[in-house]
Amino acid sequence: MAKKIKTIIKLNIPGGAATPAPPVGPALGQHGLPIMEFVKAFNDKTAEMKGTVIPAVITVYEDRTFSFVTKKPPVAEMIKKALGKEKGSQKPGKESAGKLSKSQVEEIAKAKMDDLNTIDVVQASRVVAGTARSMGVQTESE
Repeated sequence: MAKKIKTIIKLNIPGGAATPAPPVGPALGQHGLPIMEFVKAFNDKTAEMKGTVIPAVITVYEDRTFSFVTKKPPVAEMIKKALGKEKGSQKPGKESAGKLSKSQVEEIAKAKMDDLNTIDVVQASRVVAGTARSMGVQTESE
């Protein structure tokens, strides 16, 4: 018989650096989960992705057990990494935070494809370009 799901928690946690401090502790604690058990499992799974924010989807069961899946880093994180920047522009539209080549946009789109709601690289590239624009990053047009 399948376990009954109590709730699903979504958190963005730096890879290999989860701690019982907020946001992890309070989010899991309120459902009576073993916080250190999750922290250890998450850090083991994401150890090679240190410094990158990893979205985690934690499924909490009624018997106080859990399972979790990690997703790809958010598109904004991938764009910052491609540019080698800490953050996007403070004034998107007025100040540029850099420029992504068409091939960089496609690389990010292909890497993030599993989590996007499209299977078309061109569409996925548009999603990436839109995120870049909102961060004040220019993209090479087709």
